[in-house]
Amino acid sequence: MYFSVSVNVMKKVLIFFLIISATSCEYFNAKKITSEEIYNEEVKTFNWNSVDTYPTFSSCDTFDAKAEKKTCFENTLSEHITSSLQNETIMVSQDIDDTVILEFQISETGEITIKHIALKESTETEIPNLKHWIASSLNTLPKVFPAIKRNQPVKTEFKLPIIITVN
Repeated sequence: MYFSVSVNVMKKVLIFFLIISATSCEYFNAKKITSEEIYNEEVKTFNWNSVDTYPTFSSCDTFDAKAEKKTCFENTLSEHITSSLQNETIMVSQDIDDTVILEFQISETGEITIKHIALKESTETEIPNLKHWIASSLNTLPKVFPAIKRNQPVKTEFKLPIIITVN
């Protein structure tokens, strides 16, 4: 009797393992994913509005934090433009107090291109060469290192306010 129970148990265990092995083959099949599917998934999770490292000047290399480097870049650019404008002789018939918005792009190679300079009509009338002076000041900037996204240089766009006060 002991032998027959053990054979019955063995038969049941064997049947159980056969069923498991027949249905478990699906778990070992590798699902093939095309490169297009991988690309589409990556694009969905990609943040197009941020960079890993902002554009910078060599003078900003001492900073480690992303925000500090961005601030250094903006301050260096602002100071350079302000310094260039202060070297110009500006004569006006009325006081000027305006915030000029400089919209520019930095290419993957670090080249700056002005997209638009927004200023009041009265400022443009009083200082007709202002846009030219701002553009000229960008030509004398130190080397700009482009923004980095995933270890690749990328194109970025900025808006920089420039306060113009002439008495």
